[in-house]
Amino acid sequence: MNRRVRRKVARKSKGNVVQSSFPEVQDEVLDLEHQGQEAVDWKRLPDDTVIQLLSCLSYRDRASLSSTCRTWRTLGSSPCLWTSLDLRSHRFDASMASLLAPRCEHLQKLRFRGAESADAIIHLRAKKLRELSGDYCRKITDATLSVIVARHESLESLQLGPDFCERISSDAIKAIAHCCPKLNKLRLSGIRDVNADAINALAKHCPKLTDIGFIDCLNVDEVALGNVLSVRFLSVAGTSSMKWGVVSHLWHKLPNLIGLDVSRTDIGPSAVFRMLSLSQNLRVMIALNCPILEEDTSFSASKYKNKLLISLRTDIFKGLASLFFDNTKRGKNVFLDWRTSKNNDKDLNEIIPWLEWMLSHTLLRSAESPQQGLDNFWVEQGGALLLSLMQSSQEDVQERAATGLATFVVIDDENASIDCGRAEAVMRDGGIRLLLGLAKSWREGLQSEAAKAIANLSVNANVAKAVAEEGGIEILAGLARSMNKLVAEEAAGGLWNLSVGEEHKGAIAEAGGIKALVDLIFKWSSSGDGVLFVDYLAFIFQERAAGALANLAADDKCSTEVALAGGVHALVMLARNCKFEGVQEQAARALANLAAHGDSNSNNAAVGQEAGALEALVQLTRSPHEGVRQEAAGALWNLSFDDRNREAIAAAGGVQALVALAQTCSNASPGLQERAAGALWGLSVSETNSLAIGREGGVAPLIALARSEAEDVHETAAGALWNLAFNPSNALRIVEEGGVSALVDLCSSSVSKMARFMAALALAYMFDGRMDEYALVGSASESSSKSVSLDGARRMALKHIEAFVLMFSDPQAFAAAASSSAPAALAQVTEGARIQEAGHLRCSGAEIGRFITMLRNPSSILKACAAFALLQFTIPGGRHATHHASLMLSLGAPRVLRGAAAAATAPLEAKIFARIVLRNLEYHQTEHTV
Repeated sequence: MNRRVRRKVARKSKGNVVQSSFPEVQDEVLDLEHQGQEAVDWKRLPDDTVIQLLSCLSYRDRASLSSTCRTWRTLGSSPCLWTSLDLRSHRFDASMASLLAPRCEHLQKLRFRGAESADAIIHLRAKKLRELSGDYCRKITDATLSVIVARHESLESLQLGPDFCERISSDAIKAIAHCCPKLNKLRLSGIRDVNADAINALAKHCPKLTDIGFIDCLNVDEVALGNVLSVRFLSVAGTSSMKWGVVSHLWHKLPNLIGLDVSRTDIGPSAVFRMLSLSQNLRVMIALNCPILEEDTSFSASKYKNKLLISLRTDIFKGLASLFFDNTKRGKNVFLDWRTSKNNDKDLNEIIPWLEWMLSHTLLRSAESPQQGLDNFWVEQGGALLLSLMQSSQEDVQERAATGLATFVVIDDENASIDCGRAEAVMRDGGIRLLLGLAKSWREGLQSEAAKAIANLSVNANVAKAVAEEGGIEILAGLARSMNKLVAEEAAGGLWNLSVGEEHKGAIAEAGGIKALVDLIFKWSSSGDGVLFVDYLAFIFQERAAGALANLAADDKCSTEVALAGGVHALVMLARNCKFEGVQEQAARALANLAAHGDSNSNNAAVGQEAGALEALVQLTRSPHEGVRQEAAGALWNLSFDDRNREAIAAAGGVQALVALAQTCSNASPGLQERAAGALWGLSVSETNSLAIGREGGVAPLIALARSEAEDVHETAAGALWNLAFNPSNALRIVEEGGVSALVDLCSSSVSKMARFMAALALAYMFDGRMDEYALVGSASESSSKSVSLDGARRMALKHIEAFVLMFSDPQAFAAAASSSAPAALAQVTEGARIQEAGHLRCSGAEIGRFITMLRNPSSILKACAAFALLQFTIPGGRHATHHASLMLSLGAPRVLRGAAAAATAPLEAKIFARIVLRNLEYHQTEHTV
C-alpha cells in the first residue's frame, strides 16, 4: 500500500493512534485491523472511504493508488476528486491538458505556473471553473488571457502574480470585465498601466466585484477606481505614481470599502488621516513599509475608534487583538485565536482572509527587497507575523509566509549568509515546529516552501540543532525522495546546510539521506538515453545534492556510505557531463573528500578507476571559474596519493594541466594556490612525473607560489620543490629560476614549521653534491659561470639550513644528552625537536638512502640536517615511522648512524640526533619482533 495511507493509521506508543484528518476513514480501517492484520482486504473498503483516502494524497500518489485495481481506478476518476487542481509543479501543456480534460468537467479551482501552462488551460474544457490563480506570469499576453476568460465565463476569482504581468495591458482587463460578469475577486500584479476605460468596464460589467488588487503597478487611474462602488477590499500595494490627494478626496466616498492596502507606497500622513477620518465603513488600512508615513513620528491612528492602521510604527498584534477581541487577547496567534473563537461578525469573516493574504504578500515583497531600518521590525513583529500567517487556512498564504521566512533571514544568498538574530527569533517563537508541520503536509506546494525555509534557517548552527532535535532530518530525507522536483530540490538544500554540522552527518546517513541524495542525482540528471538535461532546475538539484554529499564525504563513516550508495558514479557523471559551474565545483569537492576519507585506500582507488573520472577532473582544472579549478585540483591532489591514480593522472594530461594552472594562479585565492601546488606535490612523488613537471615549466610557478603570503601555500609549494629537487636537473632549474632565495626565505621566516622543514630538505638535496656533477656536464665556460653562481647559492643555502636546525637545538638539553646516555635526556631533545606534522610524510627507499648517504657528507651542516630529518621520519607514533625504520634497517643505516654519532669532527647536533635515530630504530625493531 501507499506510504501515506499507512501513515494515516500509524500507531504511537502504548497503542495510541495518530489522529487522522478523516476520523471516519480511520475508524473503518481500524475495524478491519481488528479482524486480524492478515485478513485485511483493502478492496472491501467502502467507496466513500476510498475516495476520502484518495483526497488526502498528492496527485502522483493518488494516481499510483488508483492504478492498483479497476475499482479504485474508477473511484479515482470521481468528480469530487477533480474540483481542484494545482499544476504548478507539473509540466502542463496542451497534450497533458487534453489527457486531463475528461476528468475536469466539474473543475472549479485551478492553480498554474507559467505562460505554457496558461496557453494549455483552454484545452481542459473546464467550463465550470470559478477560481484561477497563476504565477510566473511575465510572458502571459493579452491574447492568452482574453481567450482564457472568454472560455470560462463563470470565473469568480482571478489572481495573477506576485511576479509582474509585464505583457498584460488594460485591453485584457476590459476583456475580463466583458467576459466574467460573476467576478468578485481580481488581483493582478505588475501591470504597466491600468487605465480608466478598463476600470470603468469592471465597474459596469462586474457588479459583484468586491475585491480588487492592482499590486506593484506602474500607473492606476485613481479617479476611475472611485467609480467601483461594489468594492469592499482594495489594494494598490507597491503601486507607484499614485495621486494621494485625489485618492483621499474620492475613495473615502466608496460606500462599501472596509479594507484598504497601500503598503510599500509613498502615501503620506494627510492622505491616511483623511481616509481614516472620513470613510464611514473603512475598518482596516494596511500601510506597511511606507517611508513618508513612517518619517512623521507625530502621526497616530489610535484616535480612530474601531479602525485599525497597520504600519511599521504600530503594535500590530495589539491592534489586531483590539479589532477582533476588544483587547482581551494580545498574543501573537491572533489569527488562529480568531478562527477558533465563536465570532459571528460577518465583516470580520471577510476581513481576516483578506488581511492574511495582503499581509503575507507585503511581508514577502519587503523581505525580497531588504531596506535599511527594518531589523527591529523583523525581529520584534515581522517574523512572528509570518509564523502566525503560516497557520492560516489559506494554502497560498501559508506558502507565502513560509517563503517569507526563507527570504527575510538571508543577508547574502551567494555566500549563504543569514541574519542570526532573525533566525533565532523564528526558533524562539516555535517556528521550527510549525515549518516541520507544513513540510509533512500532503500538499507539495507547502512541502516545498517549508523545506526552503528550513534549509535557509539551518545555516545557523543553533537552528540546525533545533531542526535535528525536532525530527527535521528524517522529514527532509523523506522529502528528498519526492517525485516533485521543487520539493526534492528544497529538501536537498536543507540536507546540504544541515550536513555542514559534524553532529548531523551520522543522523542524515541513518535517515537514508545519503541514498536519497545519490538517487536524486540519477533521477533528475538524465533522460532515458543518459543525456543530461540542459535545465537550470536540474542544475540546482545537482548542485545541492552534490554539495550535501561533499559535506557528508568529509566524514569517514559517511564517506564509505556515499561510495557504497553509488555516489562515486553519480558524482563522476556530474563532473564529466554537467556544464554548470556550481555543479562542477561541488562534484569535484565531493570526489576530493571521498578520496581522502572513509576507507580512503578503497575510496581513492574507486574514484580513480571510475571511467572518465580523472580525465574529467583534469579538464575541470581548465575551467574559467576559480572555484571549479580549486576543487578539481584538490581532488587530483588527494587522488595522487594512490600509486595507480598518480600515473593515470599523468597519462590523462594532468602534469601539463596542473603546471598550466600553477602558472596562472599567482594572483588567485590561497585555496587555489594551495591545491595547485599540492597536486603537483602529489604527482612529483613519481620520478617520471617529477622530471615531466620540470620539463613542462613547473619549477618557476612553484617558486612563485613559495613566495605566497599564505602559510598553507608555503607547505605545498615547499613539498613540491623538495620532491623536484631530488633530481639534479630539476635542482639546477630551481637555482636558475631564482628558487634558492625563495627556499631560503621559507626556511628562515615561514610561520609553518613544515614549510621551513621541507624547504631545508630541498636545499639539502640541491647542495649535497649531485647537482654539481650534473652541472659539470655542460661546456667549460658554462660550467665556470654556473660554478660561481652555485658557490654563492650553496653558501647562502647552508647558512640557513644550519640556522634552521639550530632552532631545534636547546643548548642545555643537548649538553645533558651529550654527558648522559639516559633515555630521559634523549627524550627531552626529541620532544623539543619534533615537528608533529612531519610524521605524515612518507619517503621512498631512494629518499631515505639519500639522507643516509648525506650523513657521510663532508659538510657538517648537511650531516646535522640529514640526522634531523631521519629523526623526524622515525619518531615512534609517526604515521609512516615503521615504514621508514624498515627501509633504514634494510639499507644498513645503523652502522652509518653509529659512525656519525661517534665522529669526532661531527657537530654536536648531528651526534645527538644520530643517537636518537638509533634509539628509534631499536624501538621499531622491538615492536616488530613482539
